[in-house]
Amino acid sequence: MPNTQKAIKATYFSIIGNTLLAVIKGVAGYFGNSYALIADAIESTTDIFASFLVLFGIKYSNKPPDENHPYGHGRAEPLITFLVVGFLIASAVFIASESFHNINTPHELPKPFTLFVLGAIILWKEISFQIVIKKSIETKSSSLKADAWHHRSDAITSIAAFIGISIALFFGKGYEAADDWAAIVASVFILYNCYKIFRPALGEIMDEHLYHDLENEIKRISNEVTGVICIEKCFIRKAGMKYHVDLHVMVDGNKSVKEGHDIAHCLKDTLRNELFELGHVLIHIEPNFESIVL
Repeated sequence: MPNTQKAIKATYFSIIGNTLLAVIKGVAGYFGNSYALIADAIESTTDIFASFLVLFGIKYSNKPPDENHPYGHGRAEPLITFLVVGFLIASAVFIASESFHNINTPHELPKPFTLFVLGAIILWKEISFQIVIKKSIETKSSSLKADAWHHRSDAITSIAAFIGISIALFFGKGYEAADDWAAIVASVFILYNCYKIFRPALGEIMDEHLYHDLENEIKRISNEVTGVICIEKCFIRKAGMKYHVDLHVMVDGNKSVKEGHDIAHCLKDTLRNELFELGHVLIHIEPNFESIVL
């Protein structure tokens, strides 16, 4: 539950920040003659809806297991991540298409004050990214990670707009479309980030083994439990903020069924106590007869 609350608070932080920035960008872009800022404002508006999706996904994925969902509802989170990636892709396509349109549309040079607005936005967005990405790492939330990259993508589009407006102001008439070209470059970066977010979420849905550090930690803890000879197999799959683990554990083949059962319970309790991110832990006992042969 502490991880869930951390993720929810981080999502509310994103919603409030994106709402304020969407208004600021829209007003500054309109009065500052910057199409890049207006496109940026629209992208921030989609971020608001994406953050609401993340909030829903986090709350739903942390519902307790029930009769129809014995492993919980964690798989809802990567599905929400796919939707968030869809928002990012739509934003990138919209920004690029609008920029291409504006390149062929005569318009005035952007106002110098837009650079100060963009500078503040870039700083705030990078701070927001660092805050939310830290929470996503702490909570192991894939959808929160996607939300964090929304902040980074927003910072990238703002940096591109800053560069474009600076070029337009420095070179003057004839370079009015510089901020539009900058927005197109930014849209390419956003699409690249979409892949970086989508790939691990897809791996989570497909039960791809991506958790080698956690596997090593599980093996280290297991080998310290009395009665465990070694770990023969360790399978890990992620669902929401939890990791479900299947272990094949080697024990002395001379031990009784009850002794093997007690070792399994002791191992399970030890792992759950030391690794709070674990969900279901299924332990299969394998007999080892090497000590008998010797």
